[in-house]
Amino acid sequence: MSLQESAAETLAWAPETRFSDWLREGAEPFWSAAAGHRFTRELADDSLPDDVYRCYLIQDYLFLDLLVRIVGHAIATAPSLEARITLSRFLAAVTSEENTYFLRSFEALGVKRAALQETAPNAPTLAFQEIMLGAAEGGDYADVLSVLLPVEWVYLTWAQAVAEQKPARFYLREWIELHSVPAFADFVGWLRAEMDREGAGLPLERQEQLACAFRRIAEQEVAFFNAAYG
Repeated sequence: MSLQESAAETLAWAPETRFSDWLREGAEPFWSAAAGHRFTRELADDSLPDDVYRCYLIQDYLFLDLLVRIVGHAIATAPSLEARITLSRFLAAVTSEENTYFLRSFEALGVKRAALQETAPNAPTLAFQEIMLGAAEGGDYADVLSVLLPVEWVYLTWAQAVAEQKPARFYLREWIELHSVPAFADFVGWLRAEMDREGAGLPLERQEQLACAFRRIAEQEVAFFNAAYG
């Protein structure tokens, strides 16, 4: 089923439904495929091969630069100082604690700095860049939220589902912990509330544009996990 066909079959948003829930429901079947992907299950039960995780983590580190740029756009277009502060705190965590996690994990996995510099973005990473930068550079705050929210919400969803599992390898265990801690859950909840407020008052055509962007991100999350297996 194409994105266009799926969008045509998606019911219009109804006020009794949270706008963010409507976006998530419209992202099926990609949403469930990403949140319950084989990659996340094998990561949690410690059966994921190191070469698969190495491939994934390198591409995710390339994605980190894109994420920083997108959050920067969100900060610039946010409607209030309170929102800008919340987004800035998330950006600080990504560029400190999470960045440090990457560096420690690369050392444990034998990934050299030169390898990071020489590795090109794969097709899903390039697709993320196209979708997310297109939304940020050509849109407004709601457009940025429509691509930032699914990226973070998918990770919270799968990580919470496996939060009780403790892989022996620290880089697997800590990846779950980073995306299941209360602070991250609170941030995703805040993003949802922002998306609910921004989306509810928009005309139908704009709501459908946001739903399409959200769905495209969910689709690329599946492709991103798939690509790690080569």
